[in-house]
Amino acid sequence: MDEGYILAIDQGTSGSKALVFDGGGRIVAKAASPLRSFYPRPGYVEQDPEEIYRTVLAAVGQCLEAFARTAPVEAIVACGISNQRETFLLWDRLGRPLHPAVVWQCNRSMDICNRLKDAGLETEAQKRTGLILDPYFSGTKAVWLYENDDKVRQAVDSGEAMFGTVDTWLLYRLTCGQAYRTDYTNASRTLFFNIHDLGWDRFLLEKFGLQDLVLPDAQPSASCYGQSDFGGLFPRPIDVGAMIGDSHASAFGQCCFAPGSAKVTMGTGSSILMNTGDRPSTSGNGMMTTICWSVADRVDYALEGIIISCGSTLTWLRDRLGLFDDVGALEEMARTVDSSSGVYLVPAFAGLGAPHWRMGAKAEIVGLTFESTKNHVIRAALESIPFQIRDVISAMEADADVGLKALMADGGISRNRFVMQYLADLLGTPVAQRGIEEVSAFGAACLAGLQCGIYRDLDDLQALASSPEVYEGRTPSDSVRDAYQGWVQAVKGVR
Repeated sequence: MDEGYILAIDQGTSGSKALVFDGGGRIVAKAASPLRSFYPRPGYVEQDPEEIYRTVLAAVGQCLEAFARTAPVEAIVACGISNQRETFLLWDRLGRPLHPAVVWQCNRSMDICNRLKDAGLETEAQKRTGLILDPYFSGTKAVWLYENDDKVRQAVDSGEAMFGTVDTWLLYRLTCGQAYRTDYTNASRTLFFNIHDLGWDRFLLEKFGLQDLVLPDAQPSASCYGQSDFGGLFPRPIDVGAMIGDSHASAFGQCCFAPGSAKVTMGTGSSILMNTGDRPSTSGNGMMTTICWSVADRVDYALEGIIISCGSTLTWLRDRLGLFDDVGALEEMARTVDSSSGVYLVPAFAGLGAPHWRMGAKAEIVGLTFESTKNHVIRAALESIPFQIRDVISAMEADADVGLKALMADGGISRNRFVMQYLADLLGTPVAQRGIEEVSAFGAACLAGLQCGIYRDLDDLQALASSPEVYEGRTPSDSVRDAYQGWVQAVKGVR
């Protein structure tokens, strides 16, 4: 497993990263290039398609320059790509963008979602795609462009408009237009893809008025996507052996290979993915049904819960209220009080995500008294993270009829020992943190390594995993159970 190196690209919302992993899963070189977002109107978020591509090449170039001090560039045998999900682009058959990339955060299609719901389409869309009609996903924003941009509408109607999520755009550019493909995970985030038959859903495309939209070939996350020399950065083309959405790449990198295994990424927001096995589980509790990851002979499904505000809550406390200066001090500040003393912070700054999906809700701090201190508020903010995760896990267990077996955590907040232990106590289940650096890129590299033969099977990948730091899930005490019930009531009361 130590023969050969793998290039991993992690194209994210705020920038592009390039990393080289050796066969043992260790990072030997890395680089990053920032990416700008633009806000042409309130609620609109866009990026420059060419800048997305340029930042990838810039990061790869810097990474290869660093790697050359370790081994010749020719030792890199394959590439895996993970990418920001739901962000999409439209371009013509000459590769010219028809519009800026529309970012997953953009909510311009809210009225279209409501219109489609009023037309009774949401149940059918959820049955076919696993998703709800929400601006978070690509499809309704593509409808918005078709209805509001003459250039886009003309290109779609003439069969000249090519659609792609970020992975598809990068592959198309890296192969000089020779490869037009996506993977099942990215396809499953578009509202266009039938997750049961693993193909584009013509019924929904016609209902959206996009039946003439050109769509890429969809295939397993680990498969042959094409070859690229990355604009001459490599002396010869290398295989692109994997493409996968970043959250799914994280689940794969965290070895979520069995039903009941789950990962939680705790960053600005939070994505929780729980593997449900070889069949999709329909959610009646506000979860998204999606494809977890796939290889040539296997497709694993997942339930996903999307939490909108986690780390962003702490940023608000620091930048807007000035309650602390250093995020490293939060753990100690929370522990200076025995509990939040009935104070709850419901972080609905941009609405509440799964399992509530109350996008019009507003954030509230409830339960304040003259005895409350800033440490009570900080503890309430930290506790809101495990509380929200518990809400999602409970809904997942009900939907999938499978109990949580293991929860792997990553993201910046996973370094907060107070949050991790409270989460384990609240769930009554061990929560582990492997300390894998750049876990999405690692997952993409593992998939590419499987495709090119560096790894034989999933057992080889299990062997790469470092020994995790495990927070044992103690039986929830009365105080923890009571605190969670107070949270439930606080969420019910938000406006």
